[in-house]
Amino acid sequence: TSLQASLGKQMFALNRLKASGEVESVDLPNCHLIKGIEAGSEDIDILPNGLAFFSVGLKFPGLHSFAPDKPGGILMMDLKEEKPRARELRISRGFDLASFNPHGISIFIDNDDTVYLFVVNHPEFKNTVEIFKFEEAENSLLHLKTIKHELLPSVNDITAVGPAHFYATNDHYFSDPFLKYLETYLNLRWANVVYYSPNEVKAVAEGFDSANGINISPDNKYIYVADILAHEIHVLEKHPNMNLTQLKVLKLDTLVDNLSIDPSSGDIWVGCHPNGQKLFVYDPNNPPSSEVLRIQNILSEKPTVTTVYANNGSVLQGSSVASVYDGKLLIGTLYHRALYCEL
Repeated sequence: TSLQASLGKQMFALNRLKASGEVESVDLPNCHLIKGIEAGSEDIDILPNGLAFFSVGLKFPGLHSFAPDKPGGILMMDLKEEKPRARELRISRGFDLASFNPHGISIFIDNDDTVYLFVVNHPEFKNTVEIFKFEEAENSLLHLKTIKHELLPSVNDITAVGPAHFYATNDHYFSDPFLKYLETYLNLRWANVVYYSPNEVKAVAEGFDSANGINISPDNKYIYVADILAHEIHVLEKHPNMNLTQLKVLKLDTLVDNLSIDPSSGDIWVGCHPNGQKLFVYDPNNPPSSEVLRIQNILSEKPTVTTVYANNGSVLQGSSVASVYDGKLLIGTLYHRALYCEL
């Protein structure tokens, strides 16, 4: 029986990783790879004026990297330009650039139009959230503060709801790599969502296999969380005290990574991994594929799920995010290139 149990566990693990997942190609006619992004653009967020921010160069123990010795950074692209180019943003002095290892990002615009960029950072594989002020005139980021907290042991993504206030996902309960592995293997479902503010920090949603992408609806009433290993998107209702209650779960047949919201329609755009095993066990001859889903009317009885883009890795490997702005689509990846498409 122990052999059966062990095989059962392995089958279960392979199923969570969708180890047999293959993808039917879905092409978009007007796409090109973005120059200057070669080692991942794990997350993307776009301002209402069309300025897009890219988190690039994520490194993780056990994760493939095409530029293992190059620090990460934040790139910006103006989608209102005729031929947008990605440019690296300068970061203010005093911030440690050599260990910068950015993961999930989120923008917050204050009442006085100040733009704050929140960045999940893993310097030396630790877990911090960095808050920057975006200075558009200088094309630079002014570092304001570094946040560390015991309730943020394994941060993946954030959605900012105030100038120093955010919801964050922990994709694991533990920070230690071996304990993380064990936690995933044993399927403890200890990943969670935490609310952080200067006055109060608390867990607000629990029981995720591996909470990954997080975002907020345009009306600020709902929080959406991607559970990557459970292949689900959770819809949570946000309360005045910032607590969350689960409203519904949308089951999908792929590993869901980051969630972006189209502010005009409220649609959710999802960067997905049809085959998680290829993602984590990198083989250049059999690279991880990419998939972008668009979810319409998630609150309705029957949300519409459309595959907008899918590629077997020949063009784009390991898509982690898809963000739209005014008929343009940006697709980022965990450790590969990024794609710019006109829809």
